[in-house]
Amino acid sequence: MVRGKTQMKRIENATSRQVTFSKRRNGLLKKAFELSVLCDAEVALIIFSPRGKLYEFSSCSINKTIERYQKKTKDIGINSKIVEDHSQHAKEETSNMMTKLEFLEVAKRKLLGDGLEPCTIDELQQLENQLERSLSRIRARKNQLFREQIEKLKEKEKILFEENTKLREQCGMQPRQASEEQEVYMDVETQLSIGPPERRVA
Repeated sequence: MVRGKTQMKRIENATSRQVTFSKRRNGLLKKAFELSVLCDAEVALIIFSPRGKLYEFSSCSINKTIERYQKKTKDIGINSKIVEDHSQHAKEETSNMMTKLEFLEVAKRKLLGDGLEPCTIDELQQLENQLERSLSRIRARKNQLFREQIEKLKEKEKILFEENTKLREQCGMQPRQASEEQEVYMDVETQLSIGPPERRVA
């Protein structure tokens, strides 16, 4: 005969409930004993019957096992609190970083000329001043690079001139007369202008 599956709910009949309690209690105590012996585990089991009677099993001292359990849960609680604090701090840092990134993205769009509709006159003036300062720094850096490049070219020209002079002397040719202190500048006039081209009258 196949036994039916036991429904997980309170047994209403008091006698059946007591019989089931006794059987399950003995089975549970047996399993606790087997676990402690077979696996060398520290096991403590406490059972109170519906009438308040105490049943217990311990592989060693039940008080020591309870003390060990309390200490362990306390340590776990402390570690959990530390992890929770770190997690909260990380969430706040992430939120702050996201806010900063959004602010920088908005500022970048404004510098590119986008999203200017909600800006006030003062904000637009500040943006214009910032662009002018940035442009001034860019021009200063560009001029510095030009000057450095010119100095390198002058140094290269001097080296080439000295090598040319040595070659001419080796070939018995008269070296060119050049003063190292003189510099020749060439002004190139261009007809570049800003704005629309002028009309020429035929």
